[in-house]
Amino acid sequence: MLKTSEWVSLGHPDKVADYISCRLLDQHLALDPDTRFAVEVQIKDRFVTLGGEVTSKADFSNRELAKMVREAVSEIGYTREYLKQWGKENTIAGDDLVVAIHIGRQSPDIAQGVDHSGWGDQGIFWGMAVASPETSFMPRDHFLAAAIGRRLFNSQYAGIDIKTQVTMSGSQIKEIVVAIPMTEKHDGRRIAKMVAECVEEHAFPGNPVINGTGRYVRHGPVGDCGTTGRKLAVDFYGGNCRIGGGSPWTKDGTKADLSLNLLARKYAIDYLKNHEDIREVHCVISCRIGSPEILVAFFDSRMRQLSHYRTNATPAEVIERFDLRSPRFGRMCREGLLHDIS
Repeated sequence: MLKTSEWVSLGHPDKVADYISCRLLDQHLALDPDTRFAVEVQIKDRFVTLGGEVTSKADFSNRELAKMVREAVSEIGYTREYLKQWGKENTIAGDDLVVAIHIGRQSPDIAQGVDHSGWGDQGIFWGMAVASPETSFMPRDHFLAAAIGRRLFNSQYAGIDIKTQVTMSGSQIKEIVVAIPMTEKHDGRRIAKMVAECVEEHAFPGNPVINGTGRYVRHGPVGDCGTTGRKLAVDFYGGNCRIGGGSPWTKDGTKADLSLNLLARKYAIDYLKNHEDIREVHCVISCRIGSPEILVAFFDSRMRQLSHYRTNATPAEVIERFDLRSPRFGRMCREGLLHDIS
């Protein structure tokens, strides 16, 4: 069975948007751990728009928020020096951004559900795990796509708006696709060598496909408009698992889109560890607004149900379990949402 997953770097426009929101949340949590936060971000060229709701004792001015946005984009690597290397027609710099802000307060109708130890919405959330500790219990195609992408991004050899894609059949790699900004001074053979270093344990008879159009120079938010929450397959399990709920980014820990996605992943790993005869498990959690009760079900790789039960899991309990009141969202966005769940 062929399985394919892709990964995008933090320099991809959609992930730039995710990271901006995560860094804003971190700044609020550093001053008020009980912050309620849901801020979407869109970035195109040098223009950024923030829209959403925040309820927090950290009462930042619009000027302060705009400064945080510019700092976040610079942290990714879109600096003034980077702009000089690529040209203003091809990319951006964090300190050159124009920021528009449209932020209100959280609806009291949502708040009252969470305030009474229930969830703030209904929803369905999927998690999965495979019996592969060496890939952190993640599907191998997804793990390798991320490993290749991070290697290229961290090398800082070419551009930082990178996409990678890996197709596997069993343990054999069938195809690797890479998109990475390059100019005439960049050598595709060096890119291919870095890819090979990430997959040397696996049989891969061919060469990676690098920049299929033959040219990739204009990139980042100049090449494409970035919007929060558009890379869910990248953030979760690639092409290996159903996706429910919404984006885990742009939200504090009281939001089920974040917390119950994490919990579904944890439950899947725990189920796998307790059932050595199962090689792959999928967990689905459903919740409803105003109630702490959740419905949990487990399935094997062929989506045959293994078990199900109802239990209580309050937002506060899940927040405590995953330390979601601390300013760790920027790191999660950099390293991967599921990076340190085991």
